[in-house]
Amino acid sequence: MKRLRGRLIVLQVLVVALLAVLVVRLWQVQMVQGNRFVAVATETRTREVRVPALRGTILDSSGRPLVINRPSLVVSIDPARFERMPDGGDAVLKRLASILGVQFNALKQRIRPCGPGISRPCWPGSPYTPTPVAEHVSGRVALQILERQEDFPGVTAEVQSVRTYPNGKDGAQMLGYLQPVTKEELEKREGLKAAYSGVDLTGRDGLEAEYDAALRGQAGERKVQVDRMGKTIAVQQQSAAKPGDILITSIDAKVQGIVEKAITDAMRDNPQADSAAGVVLDVKTGRVIAMASRPTYDPAVWTGGIAEKDYQHLLSDKSGKPLVSRVIKGTYAPGSTFKISSVAAMVADGQPLHGTYECPSAYNVEGRAFPNAGGMSLGSISLHTALVKSCDTVFYRAGYEEWLRDGGKKAKSKVKEPMANMARSFGFGRPTGIDLPGESAGLIPNRAWKRDLWTATKDQMCRRAKTGYPEIEDQARAAFSKRLANENCLEGFMLHAYEAANFSIGQGDVQVSPLQLARAYAALVGDGKLRSPRVGWALVRPDGTLVKEIPVPVTGKLPINTETRDYIRKALSEVTSDGTAAGAFAGFPMGVVKIGGKTGTAEVFGKADTSWFASFAPADNPRFVAVVMVSQGGFGASAAAPAVRQIWEGIFGLGKDDNGKAMKAALPDGRPVSRLPVIKADGTVAQ
Repeated sequence: MKRLRGRLIVLQVLVVALLAVLVVRLWQVQMVQGNRFVAVATETRTREVRVPALRGTILDSSGRPLVINRPSLVVSIDPARFERMPDGGDAVLKRLASILGVQFNALKQRIRPCGPGISRPCWPGSPYTPTPVAEHVSGRVALQILERQEDFPGVTAEVQSVRTYPNGKDGAQMLGYLQPVTKEELEKREGLKAAYSGVDLTGRDGLEAEYDAALRGQAGERKVQVDRMGKTIAVQQQSAAKPGDILITSIDAKVQGIVEKAITDAMRDNPQADSAAGVVLDVKTGRVIAMASRPTYDPAVWTGGIAEKDYQHLLSDKSGKPLVSRVIKGTYAPGSTFKISSVAAMVADGQPLHGTYECPSAYNVEGRAFPNAGGMSLGSISLHTALVKSCDTVFYRAGYEEWLRDGGKKAKSKVKEPMANMARSFGFGRPTGIDLPGESAGLIPNRAWKRDLWTATKDQMCRRAKTGYPEIEDQARAAFSKRLANENCLEGFMLHAYEAANFSIGQGDVQVSPLQLARAYAALVGDGKLRSPRVGWALVRPDGTLVKEIPVPVTGKLPINTETRDYIRKALSEVTSDGTAAGAFAGFPMGVVKIGGKTGTAEVFGKADTSWFASFAPADNPRFVAVVMVSQGGFGASAAAPAVRQIWEGIFGLGKDDNGKAMKAALPDGRPVSRLPVIKADGTVAQ
């Protein structure tokens, strides 16, 4: 009994001691450290939430939608929270996959960070921001996620806006696309972090990229109280997000559709063609009315994350790289459309504008015969006829003689190079400066360029002159390539006579983009000023307040007088009735709207010819320039010219539709919209 009593006493002492410790600790927590723990508890229950701004829409010149927003229920996960879970969030992800009706592995792929060796789908954005895993989910699914946060910690479901394209594929490369902001961009791009909500997307190409800051708006902020499961129980403080500006463009959606169909039909009618481009400019203002490129794609493929097969399709050579805009990024030899520059150079170099020129069937350059197309021989003709009939030998002679005056193979210390310099004055060889990213500069070769190229490549060329090209299966092509390598090894620094002759008719190394050619023609048939084309017309707040009108800069002036410009324009005005495009425009009502233009057929080694037609209308007082290029389309008159005719018929309502009915004119009065559409206070467009 004594032993039992002793044990009870010890037990009582222990209990009293424990109670004393508990009381002391409770006093310490509540009285001594109470304020600190209250502050900590309050802090952990407060969350700062960035509220995404509604991205601005993109409209055409009449207020018709090109890109709009559509509300969608989006399910996202918090990668940082998943990382803190013992299993990396796999259990939660499996439950989520079950109610979304998708495979667990598919979700797992979508949330892994993109990087070298990681195929799509993956998350290209910052690992510290919410990662969307499902779009357009039903309200029932969203409700399950929100009501069962104990089963779905780190998972949210909320309404977000997603980009929608009412016109489908039209203008895909011009409009661009969106992708998540990366961690690196948040750190490097000034002002982006402050404006970024964590779920915003940023423009990656086209107008979406060029006007990203204005379209994105300013994210709002909300401080909320949450329970231990992360569920919001109260809003403490909030500041509203500022919606992005509306971008009004100079694009006319109807004309855009016409150009899209015209180049699609051109590729269909010329099955060997591998790409095409079309662009329409306003001669008076320099604004872009339409631009289209083929192959193309549906920009909606980016919404919600792109699949690996779709991503590879956009970039692969086999599919023709539909992500690339041939209008601004594709460069090609322009063929005879380039002769407007060559005629201007001849006159500026002292050749008589109203003189007589010989047009033999062939012209001899350093012992090599350069023939006219089809062996045409016209005898003594004017420059007017040389343009209308596209007599190459007139230009071969001019190019060769200018090359001789500069010293031939032994160049003078100071060369004039009138044709190359005139081409640069027409805007070739440098970007136009259009408000779209990634524009190509093209190439205007001259003696300095030849020497620089030889310096950079002579070792490779000399090696190939010895080894040849065993990887080329075509023996004739391999032998030609070896001879060319040997020539470049020994004389690659020289500008040869044949290169000067080819340059005069837009062949050889000269490369221009369809937009560069359209701009040059607009300057020629307009007021002589070179403008940097603009797609954006104005930025407007959602309540209709004008933020700014986007000006079209004048970047240069053609170094030729009005007489020369009018002479060339009048000559080109006869190409569609009595020249190389007469067949393509047979039956066109020239009495209603007269069309001018120039065909171009550019040879490409190992491929079919590139087909061009550069055109303007009305010919007597041009308001529009339209250019179409069809790669591997053949003759300019057979592929590009019919496509341009189709464009003019649609703009002016002069043709018949696919059902044989008379077309309605896209621009009934023959002029583009001159006033900005009115945006009402509620964000809608006034009719």
